[in-house]
Amino acid sequence: MRANPILFLADHQSPRQQRLSIILDFLHEPHQQASLSELQTLLQQASPAVVLLGAELADAEALIEQFPATAFLLLEPAQDALLQHGNVVALLSEPFRYDSLMQSLRDCQEYHRFLPGQQRQEPVVRLVDMVGSAEPMQQVRFLIQQVAPTEANVLILGDSGTGKEVVARNIHLLSRRAEGPFVPLNCGAIPAELLESELFGHEKGAFTGAFATRKGRFELAQGGTLFLDEIGDMPLPMQVKLLRVLQERVYERVGGNQLIKADVRIIAATHRNLEQMIADGRFREDLFYRLNVFPIETPALSERTEDLPLLCQELIQRQHQAGHARVKFTERALESLKLHSWPGNVRELANLVERMAIMYPNQVVDVAELPGRYQHLDVESYVPDYPESLQERDLLNELFQASDDESGFGDAAESEASPLDSQLPEDGLDLKEHLAELEVLFITQALERHDFVVARAADMLGLRRTTLVEKMRKYNLAKDD
Repeated sequence: MRANPILFLADHQSPRQQRLSIILDFLHEPHQQASLSELQTLLQQASPAVVLLGAELADAEALIEQFPATAFLLLEPAQDALLQHGNVVALLSEPFRYDSLMQSLRDCQEYHRFLPGQQRQEPVVRLVDMVGSAEPMQQVRFLIQQVAPTEANVLILGDSGTGKEVVARNIHLLSRRAEGPFVPLNCGAIPAELLESELFGHEKGAFTGAFATRKGRFELAQGGTLFLDEIGDMPLPMQVKLLRVLQERVYERVGGNQLIKADVRIIAATHRNLEQMIADGRFREDLFYRLNVFPIETPALSERTEDLPLLCQELIQRQHQAGHARVKFTERALESLKLHSWPGNVRELANLVERMAIMYPNQVVDVAELPGRYQHLDVESYVPDYPESLQERDLLNELFQASDDESGFGDAAESEASPLDSQLPEDGLDLKEHLAELEVLFITQALERHDFVVARAADMLGLRRTTLVEKMRKYNLAKDD
């Protein structure tokens, strides 16, 4: 994180400088008083800095021009001309008012925040399994880095499959508790009658089947982080008990009477609307405010589709590391995926990548190979233009396969004379033209039988849909209006 700017107070009018210093002390604004002769040396050593400056016009302008990365608040009246300098943020005048002083200090903070080159000076923190550079993901990273060093409770909100547990693990890894355990618990996966024992543990004989003392998740997470996933599914009676632990920081095992200190940081997550659940009486408002100290909302994949190529690359790499084949996506396939709504978010994308790797191992997937619900672009796939010798061989194979009774054209063969029944004329024939006529005949029959639904006709002929479309263009076969 960026260091806060050092605040210097330098005024050639000593009484005014003392008055302003008292005000800054009252506002808990750390500052350093300096004379005008000392200020130049101090600014050469300090960066970033904010200067509350009271000086003659020429002296003030010289300092302002010499230190463009320093934000200045001027105390001398009638120095409006200096506002043309970008690092002069405001003019202050007596009597100093709280609102204007705080606003000016905040504007100085923003001056340093957006200072050219400032972003490059910030340390880069590597977050585990967090892929993407879209603005919503950058915001999530920022919030993680801000809250991780604290002990504040965190509530992670977002749709299923958006990576809420990944956010929780990164908060833990960047916290002072990183050496301690990270213990997750899905509150919706534990039956209500067992949830208390799962959280707090139980003593031997506490209930039927309790044959030995057992530690709960709170105890297992001692010194670390307890992640309560799907907190919205926790029953109301259990919410009361959890609230007590969060307030008093102690708990008892089921069937026990010894207080155990809860040295645990709580991170909760849910895909539910807790505020609506509070209105419906299904979630306690006091527990909500205990958990919602620092909310983080994980973005849906549909809100950051520009990250989709990076996510696909990461998911393909993970598949490969797990021993599966790789798969590649064309640019058109990725553009089609960007147009999908992704109701299942990143989890849905991971399933798709795995499916494509199984169907097309070590191959390249285009729009035509994607499942139908992911085909959002109407693009023409490449259709090979084979040499005539190969085409004639292919036509002969199709012809003799289609002549079989099992081809599905038996009825048509009975109703009209089949070209296959013809004998070779004494004077010969144009075989290529004759085969083309046969191909047109069978394609037309397949299309008419399926009301010109190309995909179904292609299945009947044992052709790819794109191949049949190309043949229809070649022979000018289209449904009559």
